[in-house]
Amino acid sequence: MCGIAGILHWDKAPVAPADLASMVSLLKHRGPDEQNTQTPSPGVGLAHCRLKVIDLSAAARQPMSDESGRIQLLFNGEIYNFKELRQELLSVGARFRSQSDTEVILRAYETWGKAAIRRLDGMFALAIWDGTARKLLLARDRAGKKPLFYWTDGRCAVFGSEIKALLAHAHVPREAAEELFPYLLTFGAAPTDRTFYRKIRSLPPANLLELTGTETQPRTETYWELPREETKIQKSPLQAEGELRELLTAAVRKRMVSDVPLGAFLSGGMDSTLVVGLMSGFLKEGQVKTFSIGFEGDDRFDETSFARTAADRLKTRHTPFTIGPQPFELIEKLVSHHDQPFADSSALPTYLLSQMTRSHVTVALSGDGGDELFAGYDRFRAALLAQRLPRWAWKGAAALFRPVSRFPGLHVRSFPYRLGRFLETADRPLMERYLSWRSILSRPEEYLSSAAPAGPFLPEDPQGTPLSKLLRFNFKEYLPCDLLVKTDRCSMAHGLEVRSPFLDTALVEWAFRLPDSFKIRGREGKWILRRAFRDFLPESIQKRPKMGFGVPLGAWFRNQWSAPLRDLLLAPGARIRRYLDGNRIERMVRSHLSGEQDAGHSLWLFLTFEIWLRQQERSP
Repeated sequence: MCGIAGILHWDKAPVAPADLASMVSLLKHRGPDEQNTQTPSPGVGLAHCRLKVIDLSAAARQPMSDESGRIQLLFNGEIYNFKELRQELLSVGARFRSQSDTEVILRAYETWGKAAIRRLDGMFALAIWDGTARKLLLARDRAGKKPLFYWTDGRCAVFGSEIKALLAHAHVPREAAEELFPYLLTFGAAPTDRTFYRKIRSLPPANLLELTGTETQPRTETYWELPREETKIQKSPLQAEGELRELLTAAVRKRMVSDVPLGAFLSGGMDSTLVVGLMSGFLKEGQVKTFSIGFEGDDRFDETSFARTAADRLKTRHTPFTIGPQPFELIEKLVSHHDQPFADSSALPTYLLSQMTRSHVTVALSGDGGDELFAGYDRFRAALLAQRLPRWAWKGAAALFRPVSRFPGLHVRSFPYRLGRFLETADRPLMERYLSWRSILSRPEEYLSSAAPAGPFLPEDPQGTPLSKLLRFNFKEYLPCDLLVKTDRCSMAHGLEVRSPFLDTALVEWAFRLPDSFKIRGREGKWILRRAFRDFLPESIQKRPKMGFGVPLGAWFRNQWSAPLRDLLLAPGARIRRYLDGNRIERMVRSHLSGEQDAGHSLWLFLTFEIWLRQQERSP
């Protein structure tokens, strides 16, 4: 893993070395092993921070150029089929100076041009400067694991792995994208192609972009898409089980190639347990290092007992981390690493787990993606359940249950709270219903000022079954905007590389061609995954409910975090009041502190928003 950045002046004006130095210093956490800058052509400046994982020698140093110096490559990520591509390139006359996957990309571009991007299997964000054509190519992996941001005005272009690197350049504007704040209140993060800075764009997953200096609004090109509905395949459960085991095993094997110490996150949930179990098949007993985290004082947020059960079963070298309340300043640090407001509070345990894991290994495998491929979230089953009864029935049930669901002090993970939220919107159309459950706030439009229009944010995807629509939307929205953002920023904050076997391209394409009945049967999600690996999973893990990865926000906000919570959100000069209804926020804070409701997740959203606004004022 690495950090990449660059500046292009299309009029060939010199790039200031100080600008490149600032960019590389801000990305150093992504690549602590080595930092380099180059100005290979007039008006071109490139910067790279290296985390050494494959080929630790100087031959794999970046920026990497061809022999003529006209082609320069910056690369962040891992290419899992680089050995196969290397052999193919050797057969057509390519010559190599290193054993790195970076050079395979370089030689592939020399041989196939931008068509080489389609041949890459892995997680990546890359930039190629082609001095012959005076053209910049940017590309990002299919799922969106590795980030890439850019800004251009037709005269200058700036790009980088994180927004902070772009903001180091004086020409890049900091203007907030106020039109996206309704989106923030709904999804808790920025869309795949935007940021909360109006002029800074995010390159969407599975897209490439060519910049030549002639366009102020460059267009992206999609090089891969999820399989369409008409490509669904019919097969027996036994056949599907065998194919799934083969695909996931191959995905894990490819992600164990490393020249540095390697381990895995192990929560004790199904997905991480399967990944670790397959890893154990490739190593001797006791060689797999696993890591888990739990929080003191609240069993609802402590998975360490399940992780220990899985570790004992799989005979791993397991290291559990159990921690107490954290300093409030950690929220500010997380906002700084994300460069934007970010409502997923599980970033906090991900950050701490990554920090502690990095003291043992440089690479960790995770179970990210299993729920997205095989319908593991409760909201998928709830959406299908709501389809089975007429709207009037759900309206009646909601009215009868409303007094119970609004009982003071209900925890957001409690059954009455979740059932109440389900019933409140079960009578709505499919995607609107899903959106209400996915939203951070139950009624986000009520918190917006009159000047801020809300939505709609629903996708236009008419094809497919209800479950297919939900899975496709989830893969294109929640996965790249939330889950993968969290994993990348929190792990790379400590120079830890995280690999996700469930997001292997072949496995993703296969899973999206499966019939719905192989994913959800009755009340059981991940049906085919459970069947295919039932010999891997202890019974306690097979039967455990979905827990999620969270922190005891409710208790922390009422205790050690209560003072800074009040200071930030209840202050008359709170910046968030410029855009949101301050009175509603104040009522929520006081209601939470009194124990009348559990609003921890909503308060986290408001805090990250407020902290981000303040950080913008302090930035140069």
